Amino acid sequence: MISVRQQSFKLLGFLDVKNVPCARESVLYGSLGSLVVGLGHFLATSRVRRSCDFAVGGFICTMLGYWFYCRYNLAQQRIRQRMLKEGMRNKMLFEGSSFDPEKKQTGNERSNS
Repeated sequence: MISVRQQSFKLLGFLDVKNVPCARESVLYGSLGSLVVGLGHFLATSRVRRSCDFAVGGFICTMLGYWFYCRYNLAQQRIRQRMLKEGMRNKMLFEGSSFDPEKKQTGNERSNS
């Protein structure tokens, strides 16, 4: 049996793009932002060196902006998943017991009638 070892791409030697959430998308959007800002500045001014500086700045700003946006959404999603998981566990734990919230509501409705 042949085992294939998959190499992961590390950006700057420490950012593992394959395993770190949001890293791949951030780098891709950053490179697109770099292209747009650099090319736009070059078409407007025709200054090559200055346009390259703007392209690097555009890469950094776009990459960091999307990184924080993506990580924030990922954290919100994990919180929602944790709350849903806990709610499902409590539902299974309390179902049919005296601590069941649904049972208490139906019991109160019957006594009021």
